[in-house]
Parts: sequence; structure tokens; C-alpha cells
Amino acid sequence: MPPSVSLAHGRPYLAIPGPSVMPDRVLNAMHRASPNIYAGDLIEQVAGLWPRLRAVAGTAAHVALYIVNGHGAWEAANANLFSRGDRALVLAVGRFGNGWAESARAVGVEVDLLDFGKSSPVDMARVEAALRADKDHRIKALMTCHVDTSSSIRTDILALRRLLDDLGHPALLAVDCIASLGCDEYRMDDWGVDMTVAASQKGLMTPPGLGFIWFSEKARERCKTSDLRTPYWDWTPRALGTEFWQHFCGTAPTHHLFALFEALTMIEEEGLDNIWARHRALAGAVWAAFDAWGAGNPAIALNVANPAHRGSAVTAARIGGRDATRLREWCEHEAGVTLGIGLGMAAPTDPAWHGFLRVAHMGHVNAHMTMGVLGVMEAGLTALDIPHGPGALDAAARALLG
Repeated sequence: MPPSVSLAHGRPYLAIPGPSVMPDRVLNAMHRASPNIYAGDLIEQVAGLWPRLRAVAGTAAHVALYIVNGHGAWEAANANLFSRGDRALVLAVGRFGNGWAESARAVGVEVDLLDFGKSSPVDMARVEAALRADKDHRIKALMTCHVDTSSSIRTDILALRRLLDDLGHPALLAVDCIASLGCDEYRMDDWGVDMTVAASQKGLMTPPGLGFIWFSEKARERCKTSDLRTPYWDWTPRALGTEFWQHFCGTAPTHHLFALFEALTMIEEEGLDNIWARHRALAGAVWAAFDAWGAGNPAIALNVANPAHRGSAVTAARIGGRDATRLREWCEHEAGVTLGIGLGMAAPTDPAWHGFLRVAHMGHVNAHMTMGVLGVMEAGLTALDIPHGPGALDAAARALLG
């Protein structure tokens, strides 16, 4: 092929961990005129939205919807959970755990941060020690990401609940599910979670702009006097309001809602158990490919060594030197596939930043999409003379077959 010929022309593919691929059905659902926001079909559809959202999170809890991104959902959570000067214990296994801690600190919450690094899971012994040291039970909430989008580390939420219960500690358990909802198994009520935070742009297959909070009655009662809450952030009218506008503190995000209705229909049609199984299979294919590539180049490796600690929505990996950036640029410009940057693994000014990348396999993704990404990556490794082991695509195919 002449060196000036690009193979990127055609439909581009975005393999970044959000915004995720939006189904044509979701895009088509948005392609309509503005509706009446005072009466009619929209009012009826929103009335049926709340039980559907509860089902996705595995809960009977209250649901509040915000017109925000994930950072806005954090702020909504902080505003309702805390008063200024309250104390939180935050567990970080990547950039987004640290980000939630920073968000809480910025509004006056005292944060005890347990940072487990960028490649290691939560050490339950350290969490136990921190909770035991809190003899006066000043910690109002234990906060963590279910899956940190930057590192791809998955945290055992049920183990945290059991730890709190075994110690008799009254802290609320608050979980960021932005990367994992609709991708990894998550059971809010079965796992004893008091508050869950999520957003629309990943497993829910909807454009960025909607944030969600599910909160238990215990959390509502415990947080009634929280003084960081303002009229916009207050979760009570959004979840329990008697007038339509109260659910949105004003005008409804109409076209995002149309998208969400259709995305939830697709989730219901496939079934959550099947969705979780599909994501596990796709993740396994990506992991198998990286293992094969790494057999011929020790600089290529998955960020999380133990598969038991990996999320199924995104894979974080390193290639070393500047090769991750070189590969990302080749895939995007020469083949039309955009891979994710290695967010939070190093500062963008640090040369090490160029050695990390992420491959997303979340939401509306199937076998041919994932295998296509891996095939393009294999071509890029070859084109760029980046050493790598053979058999990656065969290994990925075998992983897909279980």
C-alpha cells in the first residue's frame, strides 16, 4: 500500500471509556421535535422512568436525576451527604477515586484518603484499621469507585459492607458506579450500598449530560440536616417531588430523556445478566490479546495483574516508552479507531505518560467491534515495529468462545 494512502476513511470507531458508542436506536430516538413539557406523553414516560432506573442499579431506593456530567453527580452526592466539616473516608485506586476526594474537600468536607496506587486493589486490612481508629464514629460516609475508569480496578463492594457491619461502624456506604453501571455486575440493595452515583455516557449508552443518584431511606434520614445542600442539588424534590418540574429543578432535559428511554429499553430486552456476561467475554478477549502481545515484549502488560480485580468495561494497559501514544495516533489517523489515553497514570508533562493507554468495551459493543479494535492494534504494532508476541487475535477469539 502506498504510504500516503490512509485506511481511516469510513465510519470511525471510538474505543474510549466514555462517551461510549451510542446505538442508532438511541440516536434516532433523539431525532424529533421538542415535546410539550406540561402535559402528554413525556410526563407519562417520566413517571415510568424511576422503576426502570431502580432495576438497572438493583435497588428499591429513591432515584434523583441531575442535568450534569459525572463530576456534577459527585457534587450532588457531596451536597446531600455532608455538612461542612463532616468527615469522609475515601478509597482511591486511580484518578477518579482521588477526584471524588478532591470534590468533597473543595466544598468543606474533611477527607481521610486511603490511596492504594494505580495498579493495586483496595487493601481491606488498611480500611479496617482506618475504621477502627475512628472510635468516635466521625466518619459519616465511606466512599469508593466500583470500577475506577482510569486504572480499570474493580473494588469488592460487598466486602466493604461486611467490614462496616462486622465493626458496627455507622458510616454510609457510597459508591461511584459511573464506569460500571450496565457493564459490571452491581447489586445495590443486595450489597448494602446506601448511595450510588452514576452518569449516562458509559454503560447507559446515552449522551453525556445526565447524572443519577440512588439513595436509601437510611441515607435520606441520616442526611436530612446536611447543610451543603442548595435548591438545585437537593435530592428530595427530585426523587419525591409531586410536580413534574421538581424532578429536574426546572425544564426537563427532553432529548436526553428520549435517549435514555430507548437505552433502557435495549438494556431490558437483553437482560442485565446477559449484559454482564457479554462484557466479561469482551473484556476477556482484550486481556487475552494483551497477554499474547506481552509474551514477546515485557513492556506490554495489563495494568491490573489479577483478573479478579479488573472491571469489565475498560482495560488499562502499558506499552512503554512512547509506544502507547505512537500506537494510539496510528490507530486513529491510519485506521479510524480511537483508543483512550492512559488517564492519571502519569502527568501529561511526564514522558512516561506516553507509555499508557486504555481500550473501552462498554455499552453498545459486540464481538466484531472488539475484535476489530484488536485487529487494528495488531496492525499498528506491526506497522510501527513495536515488538510484540504472536497469536493475539487467536487468543482473543478463543477467549470469546469461553
